[in-house]
Amino acid sequence: MTHMRIVFRTDANHVIGTGHFVRCLTLADELRLTGAYILFVARDLPLHLQQMLSERGVGYLALPKCDAAPNTDELPHATWLQTSQAHDAEQTLAALGADSWDWLVVDHYALDHRFETPLRSIAKHILAIDDLADRIHDCDVLLDQNFYYDQPQRYLGKVPAHCRLLLGPSFALLRPEFKAVRQQLQVRTGRVQNILVSFGGVDADNRTGQVLDVLINLNLDIHVNVVIGQQHPQKEKIEQQCFQHHFKCHIQTNQMAMLMAQADLAIGAGGTSVWERSSVGLPSVCIATADNQAQQLNDLQLAGLVLGPTRQEGLCAFLTTFLQNLDAESKLLQTQSQRGMALVDGKGTVRVAIALHAQALRMRMAEAQDARNIFNWRNHPLVRRNSVNEQEISWSEHSQWYEQQLENSNRPILIGEIDTKPVGVVRFDISTNEAEVSIYLVPDSGFKGWGGCLLDQAEVWLRHHYPEVTTLHAQVLPNNEPSKKLFTKLNYTLFARQDQLEFVKDVEACI
Repeated sequence: MTHMRIVFRTDANHVIGTGHFVRCLTLADELRLTGAYILFVARDLPLHLQQMLSERGVGYLALPKCDAAPNTDELPHATWLQTSQAHDAEQTLAALGADSWDWLVVDHYALDHRFETPLRSIAKHILAIDDLADRIHDCDVLLDQNFYYDQPQRYLGKVPAHCRLLLGPSFALLRPEFKAVRQQLQVRTGRVQNILVSFGGVDADNRTGQVLDVLINLNLDIHVNVVIGQQHPQKEKIEQQCFQHHFKCHIQTNQMAMLMAQADLAIGAGGTSVWERSSVGLPSVCIATADNQAQQLNDLQLAGLVLGPTRQEGLCAFLTTFLQNLDAESKLLQTQSQRGMALVDGKGTVRVAIALHAQALRMRMAEAQDARNIFNWRNHPLVRRNSVNEQEISWSEHSQWYEQQLENSNRPILIGEIDTKPVGVVRFDISTNEAEVSIYLVPDSGFKGWGGCLLDQAEVWLRHHYPEVTTLHAQVLPNNEPSKKLFTKLNYTLFARQDQLEFVKDVEACI
């Protein structure tokens, strides 16, 4: 992978919460594994979050305290910025200096194109992370990891025509431990014996305390784990309640994946934590702790992915009734666990990182003068070893086949390049609304690990040039471990056959 330079612009405080910062840090951690240099730019970032950056060797630039006029934009969250977007852009540019960045990642409800466009003077590409769809972005990629019934329409007219949309929970930014824990788990069945209560890093309205009051009054014979952050406004009281009633209290824990794996039911907030719980099959009662979570949780309830009170019900009344009848809800919880694991596989962070790296790739159609290179690459022992047809091909066979391929518009051959250096080859055999995929990296090219980026960009090319294709197929030999990992990582579903494996992808579902 090329060593990219990536700067994040986000904030965290008692009003905003820590969710935006945490999901940015999760993506940053994944990108650091590829050798990327990461820098965070924020205003008034709490010390314990600064410490998290320092421990990772991630750079941090603090924007000056605001002395300018407050943000008067029409955006619902304009006050979160503490200044105008123009002033914030000026300060960010001044802090970053004249350096050039491969990517600017913006995760802030108070920032839109009025901040992003000025930053293009130093950023080659911009990723906007959003889930409100309430403003216009000037970005090359937009990520919205949430589930909405109207997801494809939400950003119409709000991003540039060239912008790539990464939509839905398959792109959820989850830390690696959730993927690791998931591999040891199955769908939840049986009685609820362990409840996890967690409302995020801040929980300004003390929903945790409200849930504890219900649990204490019910006096259930159930183990309870409670997770709160260092900034919780009622930290001491919650610690005392947990001690008195034999609940276990965890403050600013780094063991969330393990606690979720141990639990049979979670009670908590919306946002990213919904996808953490879903990835490990943990059924949950979800309560909106911010206005922007209301539609998300409403759509999730309609899809049978979470439980929760209606807008007319109170939290305490709903919880009391639900918890008193837990045994009768066991089948419902099992179904929710199954649906959650099917929706979220924990590999979203890897997919987003691949999409960012893939921007460095240029895909072009193979031409007549590429015949000799493709012949040599295809006959290389490394490529033949993982091909369905392992036989060496003669030049005459290849020449005849290659000429036919170039003349057939339904058999495009693509070559992926970085700075004119060939990375790999992808071929599509198209029939009506389906396409067969073949892929290999150029042997001995030094581009090991670029398979995901190559396939990712080839699919982007295919969607643009052949929008009628809705399903992709790939045939893989059972002993071809790299290809199995590659297609799984790119959202393909495995169907085993007797002599080889077939991977299938619903393109429309992944857009």
